[in-house]
Amino acid sequence: MNESEREVAQLVLPAVRWHPDRGFHDTWPAIERALAAGVRGFILFGGEAGSVRDLTDEMRRRANGPLLFASDLERGAGQQFRGATPLPPSAAIGWLNDLEVTRRAAEITAREARALGTGWVLAPVADLDLEPRNPIVATRAWHREPVPAARQVESWVRGCAEGGALSCLKHFPGAGRATTDSHTELPVVTANREELERGLLPFRAGIAAGADTVMVGHLAYPTIDPSGIPASRSATIVDRLLRRTLHFDGIVATDAINMAGFAKTGGGQSAVVEAVLAGCDALLYPEDTESTIATLAEAVRQGALNRERVREAVRRLGRAAARVGAPLGAAPGRPEDLRWAFEVAVRTIHVLRGEARLGEARVHLVELDDDQGGPHPAPPRTALKQALHDGGVELAEGAPMLLALYADVRAWKGRAGLSAAAIARASELLATSPEAVVVLFGHPRQAEELPAARNVVVAWGGEPLMQRAAAAWLLAGRAAG
Repeated sequence: MNESEREVAQLVLPAVRWHPDRGFHDTWPAIERALAAGVRGFILFGGEAGSVRDLTDEMRRRANGPLLFASDLERGAGQQFRGATPLPPSAAIGWLNDLEVTRRAAEITAREARALGTGWVLAPVADLDLEPRNPIVATRAWHREPVPAARQVESWVRGCAEGGALSCLKHFPGAGRATTDSHTELPVVTANREELERGLLPFRAGIAAGADTVMVGHLAYPTIDPSGIPASRSATIVDRLLRRTLHFDGIVATDAINMAGFAKTGGGQSAVVEAVLAGCDALLYPEDTESTIATLAEAVRQGALNRERVREAVRRLGRAAARVGAPLGAAPGRPEDLRWAFEVAVRTIHVLRGEARLGEARVHLVELDDDQGGPHPAPPRTALKQALHDGGVELAEGAPMLLALYADVRAWKGRAGLSAAAIARASELLATSPEAVVVLFGHPRQAEELPAARNVVVAWGGEPLMQRAAAAWLLAGRAAG
């Protein structure tokens, strides 16, 4: 391993995924190769809270210096790590329009992340929920309007800092106008400059509030950069717009570079080299860590990648790792935090259409799941049924129907709305039970695809927290009635 390879390796953050049967056991050979190559950061997905803390402790013990661990925690540390506090989707919290709730949500997320050794929280989403056809933003965004979204982002960034973790604004310069998903292709955002400027407002607010990092998306913005390359590889967008115009001097990260949108459209260099040349400091989630390192090192040797540009990135990442590298605080999942998160979740449940209350102590619960498929399983669907049962509701066929429709954001779907099969099945059920209460575990606008649904309750997302919250809201309505 030569000096160039060890230097550029520090820009690469491979993924470490927990397996439900084998835990992190199978990941250790790849972890050890990455550490030997000089990698100084990783992205963590899944795991029991205790095992995650054990993992980060052991990896730090085996490393020769500080490590930086990141994780997607848009819905709280409980989104990834069992035993930590889960939170409602950002759109649900944004609907409350309570900035103190947003600040505290971020503080809890950051505090629990640090307790597990993950000091880099890949949140908040600063995109606007602008395009109904967008398959990947939806409930991940705080709001469709720039000013309310900016206030939420600002509160989240400040709360994250209070909790002691690094925040990350994403997906610069704004993915809310896209109609396709960069996981599978390169979206082209054709908005004019005025529209794009409106989308920058949450990013500007987050930067002004002290955001530590910015994630650049794999989307093309020909209005800004006519070359058509992804923003993550565009010096016009990263260096000129983000660095010079918005005066951001923190870490700039790519979105996951194993996404199809990253490598679309050619340039003179490899995609990873172009990203670093454009001003990105961190390359997240490579498909092949060793190959990525070798490509960067070869570019340095040939003079295509300036060594000072690499060292600038290394310095930024090194300072961040030194600042949040060590675990901090007690174990996550404090009773008071779990209780508060549940109370907030219940507050976000609301009637979108009709009456939407349980009229009897008997219901026929029908669950229609539009989230099944893809490489990773959907959350378990047992919490709603259990909570209703525990609340004294008898679940029986022949009783008034309660239709639970799960329709969350899932990267593999490639669509924003309900599937044709889900619409057909829901329409069939509603034709036989027109007064059924529909609990929509998804974006409120998906109800527009079910005009026959007379009674609709919005529950935002299908994770167990929101299932329990929906049950509590329905039970409280029955008691009040």
